[in-house]
Amino acid sequence: MDVERSKPATVGDTFGRPLKSLRLSVTDRCNLRCKYCMPEEEYGWLPRETLLSFEEIYALTDLFTALGVDKVRLTGGEPLLRRNLPTLIRMLRDNRRITEIALTTNGILLAEQAEALYDAGLHRITVSLDTLKSDRFRSLTRRDTHAQVLEGIEASLRVGFTCLKLDTVAMKGFNDDELVDLIEYGKRVGAEVRFIEYMDVGGATDWSLAKVLSRDAILELLGRRYGPVEPIAEASSAPAQRYRFPDGTIFGIIASTTRPFCATCDRSRLTADGLWYLCLYAKEGLDLREPLRMGVSRDELTALVRSRWEARKDRGAEERKDLEQVGLRESRLIEIQKLREDPHLEMHARGG
Repeated sequence: MDVERSKPATVGDTFGRPLKSLRLSVTDRCNLRCKYCMPEEEYGWLPRETLLSFEEIYALTDLFTALGVDKVRLTGGEPLLRRNLPTLIRMLRDNRRITEIALTTNGILLAEQAEALYDAGLHRITVSLDTLKSDRFRSLTRRDTHAQVLEGIEASLRVGFTCLKLDTVAMKGFNDDELVDLIEYGKRVGAEVRFIEYMDVGGATDWSLAKVLSRDAILELLGRRYGPVEPIAEASSAPAQRYRFPDGTIFGIIASTTRPFCATCDRSRLTADGLWYLCLYAKEGLDLREPLRMGVSRDELTALVRSRWEARKDRGAEERKDLEQVGLRESRLIEIQKLREDPHLEMHARGG
């Protein structure tokens, strides 16, 4: 399965943004019900027979890497709910064009799977950690599994993972009093904390601008505790702007709500059932599963992906921001009934 070939030519969209990073959703299921993501107990789940096999995921990923993708992130739902995930990681490691395979997880199943993931060759893990308080975790997620998340973080470090990242959705009135505590926790375990502005994606949430803790507010709050915060200049298309405290501690902020970074976005998303989305906010995706299963040739599929990316005009976060000027941003969330009718409209189905 070795696909080491010459470096592919860069494929650009209408704004010159390259096709570089692919988020692979391996399941739409999750074992939490976080208020900012998927607070309803039941959704319209993707039919199991439509989910891509590991072989199909590998074949489609091979198409993307032939067009320039070199970073892959495994997502969900909760990706550790997908059985035998280390098998897929080993398969992807055979694609020599991929320089990094990362995983985003809520950490609940991480303690029992960390060693297998490490042995399979996973490069990096990001764990969602929105609070250090078990009662707040229960209120946010409607589950009593906070201890398992912390155990998963410890286990991942113990088996050998480095460059661990902790993602925190920062929300006014919920965890805005814990930012310093989360930074200190990150320092203690050797992980980099990234604060994410609360985003208005999907619709089954009670999102409002009033609950968004902005990048500027985060910097002001942390600056009062740690002193001058220095932005780090990096040639990177990563979503987080990284900063450094006077003591050398580095953290990040993903400010996609108040300061969209569409101009440098090189990410696209493949759902667990093979729909390709060019933007997290996109309403429609391109079905790659059907032509793959119908036996369409690799060259034809590659041409299809190339042409769709070259025509890409998506700037979803900027368009959402523009709605603020006419007072419509908070009225554009998708109705819950529509989300139940089409699971692809919700963030958990397309890799968050």
